[in-house]
Amino acid sequence: MSDVVGVTGASGFIGSHIVRELLEGGTRVLGTVRRPSEVAHLTALPGAPDRLELATADLLDEDAFDDLVVRCDSVIHTAGPYTLDVKDPVRDLVEPFVAGTLNVLRAGRESGRVKRVVLTSSMAAITDEPDPKHVYTEKDWNVRSSLKRNPYYFAKVSAERAAWEFMKREGRDAFELVAINPFLVIGPSMIPALNTSSRIFAELLNGNYPGLMDFAWGMVDVRDVATAHVRALEAEGASGRYLCAAETVTMRELVRLLDQHGYEASARIKFNLTGPVGGFAVKLASWLRPRGTGAYLRSHVGRIPRFDNGKIRRELGVEFRPVERSILDTMESLEHWGHVPRRTSPAQSA
Repeated sequence: MSDVVGVTGASGFIGSHIVRELLEGGTRVLGTVRRPSEVAHLTALPGAPDRLELATADLLDEDAFDDLVVRCDSVIHTAGPYTLDVKDPVRDLVEPFVAGTLNVLRAGRESGRVKRVVLTSSMAAITDEPDPKHVYTEKDWNVRSSLKRNPYYFAKVSAERAAWEFMKREGRDAFELVAINPFLVIGPSMIPALNTSSRIFAELLNGNYPGLMDFAWGMVDVRDVATAHVRALEAEGASGRYLCAAETVTMRELVRLLDQHGYEASARIKFNLTGPVGGFAVKLASWLRPRGTGAYLRSHVGRIPRFDNGKIRRELGVEFRPVERSILDTMESLEHWGHVPRRTSPAQSA
């Protein structure tokens, strides 16, 4: 493993788990955060007093990462906003993702020391409207998103494409680039903030979904995503992109699982919006939602993603946790941070 690893977005949902895994492995970590007031969970980690150093950085500041990267043997770039609805997609999504990624890569090229950069990309760079007849792999690229259609997805695919174009143009001889493309990242959170992935569970338990819908998500545990990033630093032959997902879970399966474990999810669902008629109703109602959420609803309802995670298993040796366990760990974390009501009924046998 690298002697010194830089981690951008170190205090975030994914970044926090990456930092913890690196420290557990004895690695020295230099991390960047947005707010120095939100790092207590990192400085309390075992090994942090001796091997963790944190600094603030702005993704749009071209020189923000220079001082950190020049001291690193490798870098994991996780920093970036994660939200579907924004006022200005260019300012709030595309610029932070693209500029932040390129600023890290430029710093790596100029350092003369960095050997590999691992980029946290997304399934959003793979597809924004899953075709249930197609099995997605690392060869697939999202070519449909735009500033008006799924702007978050457009920002993520723009950032990853910019990274690979940078490597072709400027960086290939300086260091290696590896991209990790997670699907919906769930699991326990080390921070109190409610991340966008876990918001699905919170809104379901808080009665914010109008009904049961034909949704399905490729899910992966945040701890497995962290492991994938660390393995991408370690594996000598790691290259290209790695689709990072464990299993696909439908909304119906999710509700059934939560009911079995005492969360009474079905009691909070008023309507059955599955099937062709329900799907039409969801799409019609989506035009009344904010632009990002509406685009997501129209492009995902009724579509079950299928994917092949063989590459990440073979080349990085990642073995995924059972999604059922990850979902329950997510729920316990949401309870802990006060985002969902605590269970009042005991779990039933499956």
